[in-house]
Parts: sequence; structure tokens; C-alpha cells
Amino acid sequence: LKMQSLSSICKKLGRSSRLFVELTPSISFSTSCYFCSQKKKNNSYQEVDQNRYSNLTHSIVSTRVCSQTPESLLQEDELLYGPVSKCKTQEQGSGPKVAQNTILLLNPEKRNGSNTLTNSIPLKIPLQKNKMPKRQILILHWWKQRMILELGEDGFEKYTSDIFLQGKHFHEVLEAMLSSPEQLKELNEKTINSGYVTSVQHVLKDISGVRALESAVHHETLKYLGLMDCVAEYRGKLCVIDWKTSEKPKPFIRNTFDNPLQVVAYVGAINHDANYNFEVQCGLIVVAYKNGSPAHTHFMDSDLCSQYWSKWLLRLEKYTEKEKNQTTENPK
Repeated sequence: LKMQSLSSICKKLGRSSRLFVELTPSISFSTSCYFCSQKKKNNSYQEVDQNRYSNLTHSIVSTRVCSQTPESLLQEDELLYGPVSKCKTQEQGSGPKVAQNTILLLNPEKRNGSNTLTNSIPLKIPLQKNKMPKRQILILHWWKQRMILELGEDGFEKYTSDIFLQGKHFHEVLEAMLSSPEQLKELNEKTINSGYVTSVQHVLKDISGVRALESAVHHETLKYLGLMDCVAEYRGKLCVIDWKTSEKPKPFIRNTFDNPLQVVAYVGAINHDANYNFEVQCGLIVVAYKNGSPAHTHFMDSDLCSQYWSKWLLRLEKYTEKEKNQTTENPK
């Protein structure tokens, strides 16, 4: 009976407890004679100052609020790992950047005019050297310094000489083949039979109606100029054709890096240059290989050219803005 009453009392005490612990001297009950007969052993916890830690234990068990706050955690993290670098959040509703310039790739005035071949001799307008953009000069200088560190002065001179001659001879052969076959007789037989020329033989069969070769072009509104390789019909489509040489295969247009931007820059410039009385809507990148393997062709229709034209306008706008800021910061 005594044991039943004791258990009922404990149950009532347990129900009335609400996560609150009060430290009281521990009392144990047992009906075992063995337990009572044992000698009392020294407990290590008896040596601890119970009153000293009673308040701490009480606060931890009874309180519902964590002692650490988000602010304190951030302060600890800053001490351990340094200040947090906040990234710039993208403005809500902002999409991809679009160029503010709305110059069209095509020119309606030329589209309504004659677009037929009226001159059997391809145009060849020389590029004025003193009009090379500053950006292009800086890029060439940086590339030169990097290659000198890698190859040395003598090695760089030999490398650039070989590259220049290979490109020069390759374009001379193409120009002769597309304009005047009689010029081939004046060229070196080794040049004519080079791997690059062999690589593009299957492409030349699809090219006709040449309009321009190695000719300068100037966008009269956007104020940029360049020297394009060729304007001709490729499988019936009038294109700006850019001949590229490579020792590595480039089977996809993404492998040509910024070449599509260069092509659409020429397309837009032709359509806004008064020296050319025709309109171009397409582009073609031909990658010739030194080992003579068949060249890869990357045709750019009008839709693809329009996509790259938007990218080109954005690139040109950023460059113009950067040049303007540099001029403002460092006036002459």
C-alpha cells in the first residue's frame, strides 16, 4: 500500500511539472536489502558546488528563448571568418542587357534598290592604316608581349613571319581563284598546293557572283571600319565570307569565338556604306586547315545574323562608353 501511494504521488508530481527543474537533494528508495547493505561510496559530484551552477541550469532548462541571437551569430562569424561580402542582387524585372542603339542590320534604301551584279570586277577598297581603332592596337600590343615572354624575341619574329606569310599566300591564292585565274600563274606552285588551299576546294565549288575581295568597309553611322575578305554568293545566298586558318578543328560555330561578331559587323557596315550599292543579309565563316583536311563552313542566315548584330551593338556600345570615360578621366 505504501509503495502504491508513493508511485501515485510521483505521477502527480510528474504531471504538474512544466519543463522546470528545481535542484533538491536526491532521495532514493529501494526494497532491496542488498542495496541497503552496501557501503556508501563517495560520489564525485558531491564535490561540485551545486549552488554555483543551480542558476545556470535553471535558466537553460526553464527558458524558451535561445541565449544566441542571429545578431550574435553574425558577430561570431565575422570574428572567425571575416566580414560577409554581399553580392549585388539583380533588380526585379530586369532582363538581359539590350543595346540602346537601334541601328538596323539591314538598310531599307538598299533593299529597294538594285541588288544584281552590275560590275564583273570585284570591288577592292584599301583600308587606311591610320584609322585602326585604339582598342585593336592595345589588343595586338598585349598579345605581342605575351608571345614574346613565351617564345622569346627571335622565336616571336619567326612565328609572326610564318603566320603572316601563310595567311598572305592563302588569301592571294583565293583572290586569284575568285577573280582572275591568270594571276595563279604568277604565284608559287608550293603556295597554290598548300594544305589551306586544298582544304577549301570543296567550298569554292559553291561560291559564285563575287562582289568584293579584300575590301575596306565603313559604317557611316556607327563610325567603325574594317577590311573584309570577300562578298559573294554561297549556294545562291549573298554573304560576307570570312576565311580563317586553323591548326585545330572547329566544327561548330561556337568554336570560332568572336568571328560571328566580326562577320555581322561587316554585314552591317556594307549595308550602310555608300560605296556598296547592294545589301547583304547572310554571312559565312570558312575554317581552313593546315593539314589539308576539308574545311568547316558555318553559314549564318539572316535570323542568326540579327541575333549576333544585337550582341555586336552591345559590345560596341560598351567599348564606346569605356573610351569616353577614359578620355574624361585622362584629358590630353
